[in-house]
Amino acid sequence: MIQTSIALLATLSLSACGLAETAVTGASGAAAEVEAAKQAPATEKKVQDKVEAAQQLDADRRRAAEANDGS
Repeated sequence: MIQTSIALLATLSLSACGLAETAVTGASGAAAEVEAAKQAPATEKKVQDKVEAAQQLDADRRRAAEANDGS
């Protein structure tokens, strides 16, 4: 009976540590997601600016190629 009680106590204490670790990990992950959500508009703007710059560069290159073909 005493051995069973000791084993049960050890199991409960170890499982409680795991639950606490899981809770801390979950809270850290949630905080990171909140921070990412706050930064999302700025990230989206940067990506959009890069896309527009690439499109402009492509248009400029096409115009230059067409001008060279017409010469």
